Formats: sequence, structure tokens, C-alpha cells
Amino acid sequence: MKVLITGASGFIGGHLVREALRRGYDTWAGIRSGSSLDGLTDNRIRFINLQYGNREALCRQLREAAAEEGPWDYVVHNAGITKTCRPADFMRINAGLTADFAEALSDSGCMPARFALMSSLGAYGPGNPRTMAPIKSDDPQRPDSLYGRSKKEAERLLAQAANFPCTVFYPTGVYGPGDRDYYEEVRSISQGFDFTAGLRPQRISFIYVTDLARAVFMALESEASAGKRYLVSDGTSRTDAEFADLIRDILGKKHLMRVRMPLGIVRLACLLSELSGRIRKQAATLNSDKYLILRGRNWTCDSSAISADTGFVPAYDLRKGLEETIAWYRAQGWLR
Repeated sequence: MKVLITGASGFIGGHLVREALRRGYDTWAGIRSGSSLDGLTDNRIRFINLQYGNREALCRQLREAAAEEGPWDYVVHNAGITKTCRPADFMRINAGLTADFAEALSDSGCMPARFALMSSLGAYGPGNPRTMAPIKSDDPQRPDSLYGRSKKEAERLLAQAANFPCTVFYPTGVYGPGDRDYYEEVRSISQGFDFTAGLRPQRISFIYVTDLARAVFMALESEASAGKRYLVSDGTSRTDAEFADLIRDILGKKHLMRVRMPLGIVRLACLLSELSGRIRKQAATLNSDKYLILRGRNWTCDSSAISADTGFVPAYDLRKGLEETIAWYRAQGWLR
């Protein structure tokens, strides 16, 4: 069985590649010029530099790869952006290039038996902040961020294609070895500080990255998941304070200064960070779109559907996953 994984050089993409290899797949890593291959050193990996943005070149290279090696049985489309200096890039890359890639697969005769679209809980938008009820897969999608809207638009464009075998995954907060977003919080807590957005607690669901990769392949290998939409989490949730306290406990820190920042100040900080990034021509982690995610109080979800259809059971609870993640950060020298 052959699988092509796009966005393979990223955090989640690298773990998807390793899960495919673990399962014995003939594994192709879709990358871009200049992508770091530090996490893709296994000599079994086949690389393909996908020519997004050039339909003719992309169709040609897909057609040539299929002619030489045979078509892919599965394609996992994980490529995309989560931050940018230019807001219009969200739609152009996450939605437009996704649709172009799907059409190129069809036009080149490389239509896989199954296509997995890696989306995000952001494509639903935050859950009800009053009831704090978990988001469910059949809830209406009301994304309030540009990132979330671009992911939802990608899904809409794929749905327009006739007989396109697409399964969509909406992971919640993904953490694990290699992640840099939650690393920033771990690093801050290791120094004795926990900065949180909003005076009211935020509640979040999480998923360890290797569990996410396993869930994706379990769904691809299950006929019951064809055409389905799956929220993916470990089945539990934590408040931001509980998450920070768990990190503090694992780090062995006795004291932690928690600073809750009013959302108005958080918004200003995000705008200033975004402005600085534009001046430096670098995408800032804190930006106006990220603020829309930070202000949401309910980012919990119900992942029972994927468990019912595939038998997926997370191997990691939050403590176990954070212990392995923090051990990896230390081994890599990211933490003192």
C-alpha cells in the first residue's frame, strides 16, 4: 500500500510519516523547496517536491510518479499555513491550493482510494461559552478566524468535486515532540511564569500527536469512515490553569506566578506583534487572527464518532503525553 503525505516536513506531517512507516506503507513525503528534512531521515521515505501553484507542472509530476511507481492508495493532505504576514494567504494556500491539488490528482489519473484532509477545530469556531458543551461533528461550522474560515472553505471546495473520496479530520490542541507552540508555554512555566489570555478560564481539549497520526490511519483503513468528518481529541478537557499546573508538576516547579491578561491587553499585544512581524517580513505567532482563537473560552470537542467508527482509543492521557513531550524538549536542549 502506498501513501502520499503532504506537509510532511512539519510537526504533524512528520509524525504522520512515521506512523505510515510503522504500519509498513510505501511512504511518500510531499515537501516544498527549502523544507527542513531534519525529522525525515528514515531511508525508506520517498520524497516528492510538489509544485503547488503550477497546475501543469504539478499534474506532470504526479502523472510521472504514478507511471513509474503506480498511483497512491491514500493521500493525506496536511500542507497549509497557520500564520502569515499576508491575511489573503490563508484562503490562497489553505483553500485554493488544496482545491488545485485535488484537481491535479484527478486530472493526472492519480485519484486515491481515500483522501484525508487535515483540518482544524478552528474550522468550527469556539463552542458555546455559557454551557461549555463540547463541539460535535454535526454542529454548524461558524469559524471566526481567517485560518478557520480558510479550512472550512477548503472542505467546501473539495465537496464540490464529483466522487471525491474525502475524510476530514478536525484535531483539537495538538502537542508532542517537535511542537513549538505549546513549547513556548512550557518554557515560560519552566521560568516560573504562566501568562494566560482572558480573566475567565479557557477550557481546551488536547490530542497527543502520535495518537492523532494513529487515528488518521485507523480511519483511512476503515470503510465506515468514508466521507465522514471527525473531531479528534483524547476525550478529556482541561482549563488553562489545570494545563499549566500539570506542566508545573511535571517540571518539578514548586512556585508558579500566574498572570491573567485582560483580553483587551491581549488583543493589543497581538496587534503590535503582528505589526512587528510585517515590518520584519516574518509571520508572527501572536497576531490578530490568533487573538480570535485566544479569546474563545470553549475549545472542547466530542471525539466519540471516530472511536465508534474505527475503534480508536487514545494511548496517551494528557500527563503521559506531556511527560514524553517535556522529556523530548530536554533531550533536544530546548529546556535547561
